[in-house]
Amino acid sequence: MAFTLDDLHGLLDLEYIEHNIFRARSIDIGSGMVFGGQALAQSLVAARRTVEGDRPAHSMHGYFILPGDVEAPIVYEVDRLRDGKSFTTRRIVAIQHGRAIFNMAASFQTAEEGMEHQADMPDVPGPEALPRELELARAVEDRIPEAVRSFYTRERPIEFRPVDPVDPFDPAPKPPAHHVWFRARGALPDDGGTHRSVLAYASDYGLLSTALRPHGLSFVQPDLQLASLDHALWFHRPVRADDWLLYVMDSPSASGARGFTRGQIFARDGTLVASVAQEGLMRVWA
Repeated sequence: MAFTLDDLHGLLDLEYIEHNIFRARSIDIGSGMVFGGQALAQSLVAARRTVEGDRPAHSMHGYFILPGDVEAPIVYEVDRLRDGKSFTTRRIVAIQHGRAIFNMAASFQTAEEGMEHQADMPDVPGPEALPRELELARAVEDRIPEAVRSFYTRERPIEFRPVDPVDPFDPAPKPPAHHVWFRARGALPDDGGTHRSVLAYASDYGLLSTALRPHGLSFVQPDLQLASLDHALWFHRPVRADDWLLYVMDSPSASGARGFTRGQIFARDGTLVASVAQEGLMRVWA
């Protein structure tokens, strides 16, 4: 069954339970646990619902504490830490079965004018010249374990087109860098909060696998344990997540069974709209 953009909208339409408390459901993307991008996006939605006025999010910093249960609802509790003249600060805790599985701090700011500069977008082929990642997965679906085959070969709400794909079943070592075009598969509402939430959802995609590239490893190996540990996202400028965005990722370090990764997200016209940083567990079982 396809995972549609309407399904993603449903994930981000949190149920109001009580003052500062919201509830959400999950969709399994194939890992058997709550996708980290889902927790990031839902936490951002919960926080935004407690912010008055036009103050878009400019940064969020989260820690993944426990694997999430895709069969159980998630309760998000928001702590209103500060409402200042320009900035609003929130703390969000995601709870399942009486335990925190994720926590996040988010900051919102009134729009201001100021100094501007940005990094340049790399010169890479445009998305029209590249195959969809879904097409690449379907080309090798007979090699995907049957238990998860339907997850990896179904339609998704976000379309990804990798510039430099790796064969997950024969991953030759490559430099720790990765470029992917992505966009929502359909038009999104014009409100900036929706676009930031969808971007937060997509920002957890592909980062940790970038740290695997120089080691010739991939997520399909049964002796490899991968998990996001923390995630930071900064929104620099307005963004439309239903237009093509280029995700430029690299991994400057791996040590202690952890891989550190960074990302820059550019609009099609070269505007830097967001930056990302993440550390994840990369454990190979003997």
